[in-house]
Amino acid sequence: MAKGGKSFGGFGGGNMQQLMRQAQKMQEQLAKTQEVLDEKEYEASAGGGMVTCKVSGKREVISLVIKPEAVDPDDVEMLEDLVKAAVNEALRQGEEARDSAMSAMAPGGMGGLF
Repeated sequence: MAKGGKSFGGFGGGNMQQLMRQAQKMQEQLAKTQEVLDEKEYEASAGGGMVTCKVSGKREVISLVIKPEAVDPDDVEMLEDLVKAAVNEALRQGEEARDSAMSAMAPGGMGGLF
């Protein structure tokens, strides 16, 4: 029991302040990373470039370009599929970048907390 008491004995004022500073620093880094990710843009195309979509890191469509030759009144479903594919791929790229950036922060930032 005394051994357990000693391990918590050092978790007093000085260490608590250090822990709070580390948490605040990590929160600031997280906010900055989020801001950088929000400003990035991701672009994808489908149908050999017939449809191109650009999205922001905020998951908003910035632009959608459809080449005239992709428009076939007799096959609207194909165009819909190309648009969905381009948009989904651009969003997937953004999510992948976001996940990668956040997981890269975790080991160094979280290590001080555990």
